[in-house]
Amino acid sequence: MVISRTPLRISFFGGGTDYPGFYEEHGGEVLSTSIDKYLYITVNKLNPFFDHRFHIGYSKSELVNEVGEIQHPSVRCCLSHLKILHGVEIFVMSDLPARTGLGSSSAFTVGLLQSLHAFQHRLVSKDFLAREAIHIEQNIICERVGSQDQVVAAFGGFNRIFFDRKSTFRVEPLPFDPERKHALNQHLMLFFTSISRSTHEIVEEQCQKVQVNVPALKQMRQQVTQGIQILCDRTRDLREFGELLHEAWTLKRSLSSRVSNTFIDDAYARAREKGAIGGKLLGAGGGGFLLLFVSPEKQEELIASIPGLLHVPFEFEEDGTRLIHFSK
Repeated sequence: MVISRTPLRISFFGGGTDYPGFYEEHGGEVLSTSIDKYLYITVNKLNPFFDHRFHIGYSKSELVNEVGEIQHPSVRCCLSHLKILHGVEIFVMSDLPARTGLGSSSAFTVGLLQSLHAFQHRLVSKDFLAREAIHIEQNIICERVGSQDQVVAAFGGFNRIFFDRKSTFRVEPLPFDPERKHALNQHLMLFFTSISRSTHEIVEEQCQKVQVNVPALKQMRQQVTQGIQILCDRTRDLREFGELLHEAWTLKRSLSSRVSNTFIDDAYARAREKGAIGGKLLGAGGGGFLLLFVSPEKQEELIASIPGLLHVPFEFEEDGTRLIHFSK
């Protein structure tokens, strides 16, 4: 039996520039971190006396005999890619709901690949896992996804990630003071809007409008450098980071008419009235999790002001995907 643990992520700046349609022409850059909310995947050998040859358990259960019969696209394509043709059961657990803007789909693919490689008695690097997950999602499943989520899930930590025009990436851990890092964590609040959504239509519109959105996307990429300058310079007021998040949210809303909605706009406006300096909806938009930057002394009052949203405390994490159990 193999069990992997893979973190979810928060993306601060540069989201949207990690799509091939943009970075293959202009280059991309993001600032993001993994958090201590995880997706767990168990892979075990299926005993031969069952009528089925695969048992896949996630939000539903699949009992099938052929890889091609598996409905879950990532499971089907990862098994086929690694030529695992029979005798496996796979179970998934997650700390938070899927399709909520925290990179869970790519975390799933990264964690599944980690587990399947270990199941076949192979240890692979984080770099290999990230690149393999990007290839499977973008070229085999043919999903409209970016490239940062796979990298964050594999590597973990608080990083600046570059995407160049040759479709390669480079990860640079952010070297800022641990006390300042802790202070940033204490100023950030995560709220669940209770809206789980498919981002296909949002992403499709953004991809179709890449050329129109180039000026905004370039500005969003520049915010990565601005955010890093704020964090790494201890003489700067940390509230500037919150103000930059607000600017990023304004730019993000301009990319597609589907990024936000009345419910989210109202909740964000109420949060700003109660002391939130800035924030943004995570992921492509439309629902999921709302990130807010709020001074610690104002957080209790803010929570009471938006009762329709669930507060989810979190901490930054450093490990990335890892095996937490292996037995024959």
